[in-house]
Amino acid sequence: MRLSQPLIKGKLILRYKRFLADVELEDGTIVTAHTPNSGSMKGCREPGSLVLLSQSANPKRKLKYTWELIRVNKQWVGINTGHPNKLVREGIENGTVSELQGYDTIRPEVKYGQNSRIDLLLEGIAGRCYVEVKNVTLVEDNVAYFPDAVTKRGQTAGDRAVIFFVVQRRDAKYVSPADNIDPVYGKLLREAVENGVEALAYQAVVSPKQIYLKARLPVILP
Repeated sequence: MRLSQPLIKGKLILRYKRFLADVELEDGTIVTAHTPNSGSMKGCREPGSLVLLSQSANPKRKLKYTWELIRVNKQWVGINTGHPNKLVREGIENGTVSELQGYDTIRPEVKYGQNSRIDLLLEGIAGRCYVEVKNVTLVEDNVAYFPDAVTKRGQTAGDRAVIFFVVQRRDAKYVSPADNIDPVYGKLLREAVENGVEALAYQAVVSPKQIYLKARLPVILP
């Protein structure tokens, strides 16, 4: 997936109110950028960090800048939670995600149940596969943890169900639930896997020009 070009360099001043961040651009101008990430962004919000912003040409947008990447431990980390669904779909379509091949159609944001939506619905001769995608940016001691804040979104039920973790940084060796942050989510994830939900994780290559899924990571549920 190619990112909007050119991205604009800046220095993070402060991330606040969940969806806002003040950034100092290279010319000294201070702007407020939209932060497309509702999580705590633990480990990805250090003031003074180098960040990259995209700029919208839409004159109706209140905030014309969007925060896309941050430099952490000499690497780029993708913080935009709007990208993982596209990355997973692209990975399925180009064959990178071998575990989800064999379906004829992929539909995003499909309604199911009373008031829920599934990120991706795969359909084909083999039946249906419900895919819930999670963005992962928190890494500590080479372990990618999810969530980085308490979450109330649950699991899916149905034919085949997959929870898909997209790790938008390269320093993780495996993915585990962050029980110290949200023990309820960890409990529900383990119960879901015990009842047939598949847990997949892929590491993304993140650069200022593009982001793409590269390799599968183990999901360890200690």
